[in-house]
Amino acid sequence: MLKTIIGSGLLWAAFFVPVAPGQSVSFEPIVLDHAPGRVVYAVTAADIDNDGLQDVVAVTEHAVLWYQAPRWRKRILLADATIPDNVCIAPFDIDRNGRIDLALGAGWPKGGGTIQWLSPGKSIEQPWNVHPISSEGWTHRMRWANVLGTDEPQLVVSPLNATIRDGARLLAFSIPKDPKHDRWHSTVINESLNRIHNHLCVAPEAIGLETDDDESTKITLAASQEGLSAIIPDHRNPSKFRLVPLLPGATGDTPDKQGVGEIKTGMLSNGQRFAATIEPMHGTDAVVYELGDFFAAASPKRTVLTDQLRGGHALAVADIDGDKSDEIIVGYREPNPQVGIVMFDHQPDGTWTEHRIGSQVACEDLVVADVTGDGKLDIIAGGRATRNVVLYVNQGK
Repeated sequence: MLKTIIGSGLLWAAFFVPVAPGQSVSFEPIVLDHAPGRVVYAVTAADIDNDGLQDVVAVTEHAVLWYQAPRWRKRILLADATIPDNVCIAPFDIDRNGRIDLALGAGWPKGGGTIQWLSPGKSIEQPWNVHPISSEGWTHRMRWANVLGTDEPQLVVSPLNATIRDGARLLAFSIPKDPKHDRWHSTVINESLNRIHNHLCVAPEAIGLETDDDESTKITLAASQEGLSAIIPDHRNPSKFRLVPLLPGATGDTPDKQGVGEIKTGMLSNGQRFAATIEPMHGTDAVVYELGDFFAAASPKRTVLTDQLRGGHALAVADIDGDKSDEIIVGYREPNPQVGIVMFDHQPDGTWTEHRIGSQVACEDLVVADVTGDGKLDIIAGGRATRNVVLYVNQGK
């Protein structure tokens, strides 16, 4: 059923998605923006206006947009102020003033790979200010995490391809005392991997690893042509790192059919840890691995959830239905026969059931967050061919 709502100058459409047999939750898709740009490269959730509500943020080739909760009024944070294309974003209070700022990667794919951060204007209606951080060719993904064992997180940036060395340089940028004017120092945490499509910074115990490091120090999981790798700080020297290959991922005959494209970790209600992947990069397979203690005792059990993706490009893991077990949410951007988002739900007998969330978006990126404030996790998605921003509101059981 289609529902059209007009409010605060915004026209959006909502379609009720009924619960499929065996599905524990339903979603109401709301198209927040039908055509914000040529491509919606990235989406995230952040409290942009500091009102205690999570807003939706979307990145297109030329702009950074936000949709103000709870009515989803569209506003422009930035337009035509960076080298196109903008490609990735990561929210954090960079200048330590209690307000959210945004790190932004631009210049994709061959425009120099600029890395910058954005601070709010003087009023909610004014564009945000751009402050340079650095540049790294093929800049593709970024996340905030404390990988150096210091007092605050670093901006961890992964390029897709190699530029200076034989592999892509995975970099951690430390926030200087004055982030607007001081130089941002970078630490190379690895430079041996190729086609790093994404990375994830997690606590060591997420993959069954015990370390002597402080619990706040994260390790980095890299999804690359080589497979899934862990980049672990040297406990004797936090500025040094070692690479531990974990899983090969897809094992095709050519580089484009090898390795891992996306990585997330999760846990079931019985305490079983798992890693979820899309294989290979832009791949066909959604895969889950049951993890033991740092992969040491035996190879993890590998289960292919589906091999019917086309252009698998987005992945999230979260307890969507509140059953204490994380679900796996997968987005893909090429039709087979539909585009869209599917969710895999773990069952008591150990199997996973597939449920279609929606086909409104040729999914380039997605994140999970409670943006309605009702305690239930929603799904935010951005489209490539569909060029749209869609919010899937969790309706519960």
